[in-house]
Amino acid sequence: MDTDSPLCDPAPATPGYAAGDDLRDPALYLNRELSQLDFNTRVLAQAQDPRVPLLERLRFLCISCTNLDEFFEIRAAAVRHAADFGLPAAPDGIAPAQLLDAIHGRAAGLVQAQYECWNQVVRPALAQAGVRILGRHSWSARQSRWLRAYFRHNVMPVLSPLGLDPSHPFPRILNKSLNVVVVLEGMDAFGRPGHLAIVRAPRSLNRIVELPPSLRGKDEQAFVLLSSMLSAFVGELFPGMTVRGAFQFRVTRNSELVVDEDEVENLASALRSELVGRGYRPAVRLEIAHDCPKPIVRTLLQNFELGENAVYYIDGPVNLNRVIQVYDLVQRPELKYPPFTPRNRLEGENVFEAVGRGDVLLHHPFDSFASVLDLLNQAATDPEVLAIKQTLYRTGKESAIVDALVLAARNGKDVTVVIELRARFDEDANLGVADRLQEAGVQVVYGVVGFKTHAKMLLIVRREGRRLRRYVHLGTGNYHSGTARAYTDLGLITADADIGNDVHLLFQQLSGLAPSIRLKRLLQSPFTLHSGILARIARESQLAASGRPGRIVAKMNALNEPQVIRALYQASQAGVSIDLVVRGACTLRPGVPGISDNIRVRSIVGRFLEHSRVYWFGNDGKPELYCASADWLERNLLRRVETCFPVLAPGLVERVRREALRNYLADNLNAWELGADGRYRPCAPAEGEVPYSAQQALLDAL
Repeated sequence: MDTDSPLCDPAPATPGYAAGDDLRDPALYLNRELSQLDFNTRVLAQAQDPRVPLLERLRFLCISCTNLDEFFEIRAAAVRHAADFGLPAAPDGIAPAQLLDAIHGRAAGLVQAQYECWNQVVRPALAQAGVRILGRHSWSARQSRWLRAYFRHNVMPVLSPLGLDPSHPFPRILNKSLNVVVVLEGMDAFGRPGHLAIVRAPRSLNRIVELPPSLRGKDEQAFVLLSSMLSAFVGELFPGMTVRGAFQFRVTRNSELVVDEDEVENLASALRSELVGRGYRPAVRLEIAHDCPKPIVRTLLQNFELGENAVYYIDGPVNLNRVIQVYDLVQRPELKYPPFTPRNRLEGENVFEAVGRGDVLLHHPFDSFASVLDLLNQAATDPEVLAIKQTLYRTGKESAIVDALVLAARNGKDVTVVIELRARFDEDANLGVADRLQEAGVQVVYGVVGFKTHAKMLLIVRREGRRLRRYVHLGTGNYHSGTARAYTDLGLITADADIGNDVHLLFQQLSGLAPSIRLKRLLQSPFTLHSGILARIARESQLAASGRPGRIVAKMNALNEPQVIRALYQASQAGVSIDLVVRGACTLRPGVPGISDNIRVRSIVGRFLEHSRVYWFGNDGKPELYCASADWLERNLLRRVETCFPVLAPGLVERVRREALRNYLADNLNAWELGADGRYRPCAPAEGEVPYSAQQALLDAL
């Protein structure tokens, strides 16, 4: 790949400024929640980009909707909680109540852009390509008859409409479920006057239905959303009454599980109890059809205890993210990204012999996750392997990793797994994984009370002659075959004795009673990673202040830790040249004169989700390079168990720097640069400059 771009070299440093500048000034910090919404705008831009294959544009649109759901379930819910309890503002100085209004304004614009993209861009383009998503007003008479029959036979028997009256109070509405509020006129069989009714669509119903070939054009596929059928045929549920209006709505609820770990005897049991009620926790957002009468909107808001800054009017299906099913149902390769075959760096090899010869670096998805599976599968069947220890954060219900661990236990290996039950939205899957592992004889540990275990570690102890040797895999991403194909991540397989001993000590700490340990190679949250980052930033500052080059390049998912940000500001003032590739939320404000002139921040949004964390420090010509499971967020550095590991082999150091840092600093097609005003602007090739995509360059190198 060509990385000879000016962006790869340090920008000219500006003179240092006085250390007395107030680096806690709220004006120097962007708001994390608003920055997260900005990231979702960049995701939506992929759906609006005509260079992206059409079905991939649909996928990006749906991802932006799913991201927004999670934002309200977690981030906006936390802000609402802070407002209700009068908690203080974040470093940006925006009070929680004020922030809720700002979130509504920013999110409302994003929602409008999503539905404009759907109604005016993606849906018409799909229709032109022969993939039709048919609204109720575009059905032919034959299609309408077929859909009515489908509704009567496959939908109606599952529905339980509820008329609202004193004996039928407002029903409990499940988080993110599809519902219809119906305005009725007339009398029912008991002589009760019609007014309002609620129809809930159980999740057992298909959200999208494909029409048979006889009801669509040649070489076409046609789909109808369940929401359209409900709106069209809801009158079937109220015979003898007149439907004056039917309006889709959906409520989003706070989905953060709250378990007082100090008060529970069994975390797994407590989580199971919490999961039962998660879908009915306090509401944070109401989505409603744009033409719904105001009195009905007020009724819904009153029922959900929400204000006007929590309602979003939708011109289309309220559950637009469900259209993602079309991506899998339509087998049109020309409308998708071209397939690729990742490298398997250990294919056909004895993994232990290969790693014994030298460290192996994996850059997913360009390097196959099969190498990690090969390592674990060979360990599970190798008679010389005595023990396997692994952390699991997200791995999926059907996991080849879990299969290998079960096999290892059944083959007599001593297997210990530290599984994080509290991995958000994967709690239920992780409970199932824990049960399966325990049934196979695996020792399952649930981590440390009060600290999520987010580290990605695998340790294999193998007898080799008269000694025991440790083989280690450390990564920036989860042990999940699916995300390893969709996310960029880095992994290191090594037999380095010091790293192996560090990982051994970490597992002892996690499975024992957390003794104090001293690590030789690794940095660890919540103990040494935060201070280690601050120390390395300070070292670069001292180098620059003494007239030597100071240089920091780091890639991560998000950045908001105030002490780290202040240290970066001080480094910039000292003349350190700093490049940050931050995919998502970033609360550092770059380019502020006298404060952050020497800091540049860019975000890459492309085919793959950028997920690797890499920290590079110039160190006066003796560079240090680390990969980590941790972003530079408060939670990762101070409230989680994380690992940060060095890449030691010079050839691998250069490879990581080339592929994961310089490469992304050279991108001028999928990059966005953050300005001092807090706005992201898309990069474009300068006149005479060759268009360059970092992800495509890595694909082209396969």
